[in-house]
Amino acid sequence: MVGSFPMPSRRRFATHEHPWHQLAWAAEGVLLVETGEGLWVLPPIRALWIPAGVPHATAAHGSAVMRSPYLRPGTCPLDWSAPTVVAVPPLLRELIVHLAAPGLAEDARARAEAVLCDLVEPVDAVAVTVPLPSDGRGRRVAEALLDDPADPRTLEAWGREAGASGRTLARIFTAETGMSFGSWRTQARLRAALALLAEGVPVTAVAHRVGYGTPSAFVAVFRRSFGVSPARYFSL
Repeated sequence: MVGSFPMPSRRRFATHEHPWHQLAWAAEGVLLVETGEGLWVLPPIRALWIPAGVPHATAAHGSAVMRSPYLRPGTCPLDWSAPTVVAVPPLLRELIVHLAAPGLAEDARARAEAVLCDLVEPVDAVAVTVPLPSDGRGRRVAEALLDDPADPRTLEAWGREAGASGRTLARIFTAETGMSFGSWRTQARLRAALALLAEGVPVTAVAHRVGYGTPSAFVAVFRRSFGVSPARYFSL
């Protein structure tokens, strides 16, 4: 079975799970899939293998079309226990389109699903973790920065808006996200950067849109986090 879901900008499927394995793929646009491991950013050249029973939420960055094969665990030889990013070369893309065709005979579907399981190959990708504080003051700051990761305000400046001192906000972020405020903001910027890069936005423009003064500063942070340059991340 293949589900096709047109997803307008900001459309989100809240956290849920399936009794089948799912391959979440954007036939158009960019998907954001969140699991317990973090957030995965998926242009059409990538998909996320989601094992049966794993809770996940799915959203669109901009407009997207999600096309997802669902496979019965008993008939699929893949036994990956955790969400896994896979490459989507042209052959796999066409196979998904073939499986989505109406009226496909059961024996033809079974053969195509077996080939799909043979074709999926993992790629080296890291989920971005951007947990939200539960304290309302910290959450207000976090949500504002997710909306505008380039906002340069310090914790002291944010405190005047959120009704808490900078020191209090710092304690909230450390206690409730497991990160310092600076580390959390870096993750928020990287999350926004991945979505822009997946859309094909040039690296220099991405750097400025997520809050870095120079492209070299952005590239250095990105490389430390992901092991490759921004320009190469979605080409691997």
